Formats: sequence, C-alpha cells, structure tokens
Amino acid sequence: MKTHIVRARCAAEEFPRSEHLATKIAEVAADQVEVTTEVGAMIIDRIIDNAAVAAASLTRRPVTAARAQATAQPYRPRTGRRGATVFGLPVGQRVSPEWAAWANGVAVRELDFHDTFLAAEYSHPGDNIPPILAVAQHLGRSGAELIRGLATGYEIQIDLARGICLHEHKIDHVAHLGPSAAAGIGTLLGLGTETIYQALGQALHTTTATRQSRKGEISSWKAYAPAFAGKMAVEAVDRALRGEGAPAPIWEGADGVIARLLGGPDAEYRVPLPRPGEAKRAILDSYTKEHSAEYQSQAPIDLARRMRARIGDPAQIASIVLHTSHHTHVVIGTGSGDPQKFDPHAGRETLDHSLPYIFAVALQDGTWHHERSYAPERARRPDTVALWRKISTTEDPEWTRRYHATDPGEKAFGARAVVTLASGETIVDELAVADAHPLGARPFGRAQYIAKFRTLAEGVLDEAEQERFLDAAQRTPELAAGELDQLNFTVSDEVLTRAPRIAEGIF
Repeated sequence: MKTHIVRARCAAEEFPRSEHLATKIAEVAADQVEVTTEVGAMIIDRIIDNAAVAAASLTRRPVTAARAQATAQPYRPRTGRRGATVFGLPVGQRVSPEWAAWANGVAVRELDFHDTFLAAEYSHPGDNIPPILAVAQHLGRSGAELIRGLATGYEIQIDLARGICLHEHKIDHVAHLGPSAAAGIGTLLGLGTETIYQALGQALHTTTATRQSRKGEISSWKAYAPAFAGKMAVEAVDRALRGEGAPAPIWEGADGVIARLLGGPDAEYRVPLPRPGEAKRAILDSYTKEHSAEYQSQAPIDLARRMRARIGDPAQIASIVLHTSHHTHVVIGTGSGDPQKFDPHAGRETLDHSLPYIFAVALQDGTWHHERSYAPERARRPDTVALWRKISTTEDPEWTRRYHATDPGEKAFGARAVVTLASGETIVDELAVADAHPLGARPFGRAQYIAKFRTLAEGVLDEAEQERFLDAAQRTPELAAGELDQLNFTVSDEVLTRAPRIAEGIF
C-alpha cells in the first residue's frame, strides 16, 4: 500500500491532474489485478449476507416504496442491454439498472444488518454490491468480472474510510460510497483512468450530505441514503462514458470537498491505496453483523447476554454505565444528547442507534431479534423503560485509542459495563469485539453466512428458491456472461401481498 497525502489547494497553485486523489483512485480501479482466492471467497460471503438481509426486509414499508419506484421504470431489453433484476420479483421483470441499484440498496440497508468497516470514518462496504451488480446484470457481464468490480468497490470505500473522517464535520459517510461504487463499476467494465476519474468526481459531488440522516429523529432516509449514492454512481459512470466531465479537483480544489466541507484549507489527510499490481484485499478487514443493530452495539449485545447470569433480576439494577469509545458515546450513546434515544415511541431507525435501549433489551431477553427486539410493544414495556433510563455511556480514552488502532489485534469496538445494584454491589465486565468478529468468540465463516441467510429467508423464500440462490451465489466466479440474474431471488405473490399499501407517487 502507498499512503497519499491529500490536502486542499488554492486556485493559483500548480497541481497537475496526475496528483489528484481522483486520479490515484481511478488508477487503482483501472488496474485489472487478479482477485485472490481469499478475497473472492469473502465477496461470495457478502453477496449471501446482502441477500439475507434483503429477504428479511422485503415487505417493510421503505423497501416496498423503493421497489414501487423501481418497477415504474421498466426496461425493454435491446442489443447489449438487458435491464437488471429487483429482489423478490421474477427474473424476467427488468428495470433500468440505476433503479435496480436503488430498490436493492434500500432492501439491503433497511435493517442495518450487513457488513461494516470502522476507522477514521464509518462505512457499510456491502452497499457497493447493489449498484455494481445491477450494472453487471444490465450489460451481461460474468461472475468473474463482477467479483473484480466488487473487490475494487470494497477497497476504495475502506481505504477512504481509513484516511478521511467525514462525521467530524457532520458529513454523512455515504460520501465515500458514491466514489467507491463508481470505481467498482469502472473496474467491472474495464474502463480507462480518464473515464473513471470523471465518474468519481461526479459521484462524490452528488453524494455529499449532512449527518442529520443519523441524528435526532432518524427516519427511513437512513436506508435510502446509501441506495441514493449507489444510484448516483451508476448515473455518473453513464455520463462519463458519454464524455461528460466532473468538477475538478473534487477533493482538493479551492472550493472542493476538503476546503469547504471537511477540515478546511489547512487540513491534511492520508489515504492508503494499493500500488500498481497489488491485490485489492481491503474486504478482509471488514466484518458483518450477527445482530440487527448499529455495529458499535454488536459487542455490547454479546456483553449483556454474558452478564445476565451474574446480574440476576434486572429490577435490582440501580445504574449501568458503559465505558466506551468516543464514537460509540456520541453516535449511539448518551454523548449524542439526543432525547429520542430514550423515547419508547421512537421508530426502529432511532432505536437501533440507541445503545441504552439495545443494552437494556439484550440484558432482559438474553437474545436479539431483527423484528421482535424493536416491536413497539417491546420498546414500551414498563420494566424495559425503567431499566433503559438507568443506562448511560461515557467516553474512555483507552477504548477510543483501541477504536482507532491500526493493529487488528488492538482494534476494538466494545465497552466495559459497570453495573451497580440497589444493594451497592458492583458487577463489572468488558468485551472488546463482538462474538461474530474475526477475532471474536464465534467468528463468522461460510457456514454462519449461510445459516444467517436461511434464518432471515425463512417464510419469505421457499426452500427450493433458498437452495437455488445459495448454489448460484457460491458459484459466482463460474457464472458466465449473462448469468448474473441468478443472484436475484424470487418470492411468491402471497409474500408480496404482506407488504403495506404504498400511496401513489409521481412515477
């Protein structure tokens, strides 16, 4: 890896195109290096993971609305252009690829239950899969080409997350997704550096937005934001292929992203990228979720389950303080200052960003479920509300240091729980990483991804369709050109009738 120093440049400063970060990223995307066996296997795992959470969310309102918008954009196949599939719908029902990226992106993200990478910035790199797969289906590409494109998408998003912090300046993390998806599509299609450069600039310019989507009263836009970024990436590549350009230099310009949205004219960022010919391995540093909740609550959920026996009756608890990292404290903890995080009438999107709520329910139930743990009647239970309001978080510098550690053995997203009982007795325990983390007690492997898929697809996909999809996904590298529609899944009309009725829109 080579670390690139990135900073804002004044308008009069000589700054050749070859030094732009967009050029460096475009060069990585245009480098058609082979995908290692280990990376290819992990990409298959994440294709399965995305499909699992999409199946579980298929009849939820935001996903239903996005699907309705997409199906209003049908695609009539023509030479070299096939359209793309939408989760749940028949393979023959094709829509324009940017709308497939939209609908499938919302389905993947709605439950906040797929993969994650945390460093200077947050990210869900699995968000790259819907737009890159949609373009691959539309243009009749092969499984091997898809895997190469996805390796790039993961690489660029994770490398940007390592080097450029967005949330510090209240910019949403999907600003790294637009460029990474555009880069991945560039690799998929074998595009040249210049075309990818222009697509990157357009994708970044159109996908920068504030973090209010994850603050206060969190709405369904939390699921739509990454789908929007993926849709914009598809459109950006389309325009770049037609010869249209982008604002430049997009990161470093005098009125560019760094100068006006991030650290300002004096800020300096260090972005690591693979050298020419170096394999793209960043996906191996990411991790998925065993529990449907914000990633920084994964280890606390496992910690709460572990502490139940020692604590006994939760009614005897006087207070719980979770000592954790700055990020966890201010994003999903009491350091956020959001009263909504203690509101029993808050929606799912808000509750899955409330560590006090999550810890309370996990402690009481000893488990976590993607639907039951968020049900209104569960959130409003009087004993839960009472316990919930006894829980607070505080920043511990050591947990913050470990959050930012570059050594995988040191990097941690956990907490130390200090539970004080009414008797005055104190019970203390801590957990650095979730059980499902690669360094956790029960790391996820192919068997766990398949089990997660079967669990979440139960009652949505019939058994034959589950087995067909799993077989196709595990053969992704062998799928020939035009066979990527096998990575879709279809459900019965009866399942789709469970979805809520959606009001008519413009389309």
